[in-house]
Amino acid sequence: MHAVLGQPPSRIAQVTLLTEGTYPHSPGGVSVWCDQLVRAMPDVDFRVTAVTATGREQPVWELPSHVRAVESIPMWGAVPRGKEPRGRDRRAFLSAWERLLTSLLAEGGRGGDGERAGTDELFGPALYDLADWADAGTLSAGLRSEAAVRALAGLWRRPGTDVAAALPTQYDALTGTDLLEHALRPLAAGAPTGVAHAVSGGLATLPGLLAHHRDQVPLLLTEHGVYQRERYLGHRTGPYRWPVKSLMLHFFRLLAREAYRHSALITPGNRYNRRWEEHGGADAGRIRTVYNGVDPAAFPLAGPEPEVPTLTWAGRIDPIKDLETLIRAFALVREEIPEARLRIFGGTPRGGEDYRARCEALAAALGSAGAVSFEGRVDDIRTAYAAGQVVMLSSISEGFPFTLIEAMSCGRCTVSTDVGGVREAVGETGLVVPPRDPAAMAVAALALLRDPVRRAALGEAARLRVIDQFTLRQTIDAFRGIYTGLSPAEPRTGQQYGGVTWMSRVRRADTAAGSGQRAAAEGTA
Repeated sequence: MHAVLGQPPSRIAQVTLLTEGTYPHSPGGVSVWCDQLVRAMPDVDFRVTAVTATGREQPVWELPSHVRAVESIPMWGAVPRGKEPRGRDRRAFLSAWERLLTSLLAEGGRGGDGERAGTDELFGPALYDLADWADAGTLSAGLRSEAAVRALAGLWRRPGTDVAAALPTQYDALTGTDLLEHALRPLAAGAPTGVAHAVSGGLATLPGLLAHHRDQVPLLLTEHGVYQRERYLGHRTGPYRWPVKSLMLHFFRLLAREAYRHSALITPGNRYNRRWEEHGGADAGRIRTVYNGVDPAAFPLAGPEPEVPTLTWAGRIDPIKDLETLIRAFALVREEIPEARLRIFGGTPRGGEDYRARCEALAAALGSAGAVSFEGRVDDIRTAYAAGQVVMLSSISEGFPFTLIEAMSCGRCTVSTDVGGVREAVGETGLVVPPRDPAAMAVAALALLRDPVRRAALGEAARLRVIDQFTLRQTIDAFRGIYTGLSPAEPRTGQQYGGVTWMSRVRRADTAAGSGQRAAAEGTA
């Protein structure tokens, strides 16, 4: 899986990967994808700008020598240092802040395409103006000020806002301003060099958008999942009142549109994502679907099945994976096959402990505690696929899941929920069921557990499908060509990107006044 694939010489100089909550600090499918991409191109200098939780996370991936630097942008760590703007600067700062808020509140109106265009015209310029204050080291302090909170509270009270009937409170304004302050922290990241490649939508795109705006750095956007859709799913059960949810969802929607408008190329991992991107405003002419791939030699046939009827699942323990539906389905399976087992492989990310406990409690309540095992992370993921007759996928949102095509490459048949690019991956080689439907999932699992001949035929067809359509070689060749096409004829240097060309009016004034440059967060890999 980590073998370096031989490649021809390339004129690609530098690529900056922009990530959020994934590579190189977390496991998971997107991180696997990044690692494969990086290792397959040893002739390219990579840098990584990673949006993380606290900034104290250690890499869980061994980084090759051509990953020249990693910058961590903490979202919830220590409050960035800096002083609130004063005097004339304070008025200019609040003007930019109010324009951003106005775009978010107008986005919630019921106007037509003309109003939508107006919000786009407000959002982008206001966002880039606020980036100047991030350069000066004053953005976070300014957004934590009483004046910033009052600005949001005042705008919410204007007639016509879609949340006025919800009677937003001062606490709502404080919460909304705080969440936006955290969301805008990536504006203070170092300047991407070469091609800025955002491997998700949302906050990871902010440094790339800023580099494109300031110096026409080409921005490449690869969405493995539908970031905007996942924000909607997450906010359904969020702890905030509707005014705050509305504010943040409008922010993520406008940020997605800004990224779609300014990306040189958008490379979704499946056609399902492509449809979402087109609906969100992306130009169809700048979208190219590039499927995830695996190396079939690294995922050979799994070998003999276990003697006990067993379902397996692999991934991270997370609500979006909907393990509760899987556990309920398994309880129905055990009613028909009492000796059946469910083995769940994968780590529990920080903050997910309560969800895992809830899943364990559900298994116990359904009388399946002794038949459901949480195995944790394994050194070799192939162990998970070989451990059962059928590999399950129960997610409510996916892109083009690695666990699915890896299991297929191993010759295991699958039962998967009909989300994202699952149908594109599986074709006719596995069973696909509606999400959040334990009964349908149980029926599919039982059909395969009871029919070894069908299982074997589907597993063989699945491996052949991977070899034909979803190999790592195809993925790498596609992105090598994309990088080559987007790379500047004369690659710019990190010094050029970070120097005078990028110094805004605010930053020049700040430097002239003798204040210190913001501390560099890069650490060489």
